Order: sequence, then C-alpha cells, then structure tokens
Amino acid sequence: MDVLHERCAGLDISKKDAKACVRTPSTKRRGTFTAQTTTWGSTTNAVLALRDHLLAAEVTLVVIEATSDYWKPYVRHEALGVERG
Repeated sequence: MDVLHERCAGLDISKKDAKACVRTPSTKRRGTFTAQTTTWGSTTNAVLALRDHLLAAEVTLVVIEATSDYWKPYVRHEALGVERG
C-alpha cells in the first residue's frame, strides 16, 4: 500500500540559503496538488520564518537534502514549537 502525505515539503540546504518546495492539496480541483517553491536565507530569523511558513502550510512531513553540516541549524530551529511523533 502506498502512503500519501498530502502536506509535505522538501528542503535543499546550502551554505547561503535553503530552497523549500511545499506540496499541498489544490483548492481548485479535488485530487490534485500544488507545489510552491521559495528561497530562504541562512540567518536565524530566516530559518525561523521558514519554520513559520511550514507550520502555516500545515506540513506534516519534511525531507532534507544538505551539503556538509549546513542542515543542523534548520533541524534545530524547525523543532522549536513543533510536536514530534
């Protein structure tokens, strides 16, 4: 059985920024989805704004691809105020 996450995001993290693609159900046509790609900075305020963006979109699953250890600040800040299962 396939698992479908209706509200998910993918992050591509580099030294200078993070690209986020959020996939959510379409409001125009039932059974379809929309994807929105945005770029976020690497400062603490930008990472916290990304977290708020993901929470506002009601994202339930995030996958991360990162170069080196640049993912660490994102994971630390993403966890703030987010319930983990």
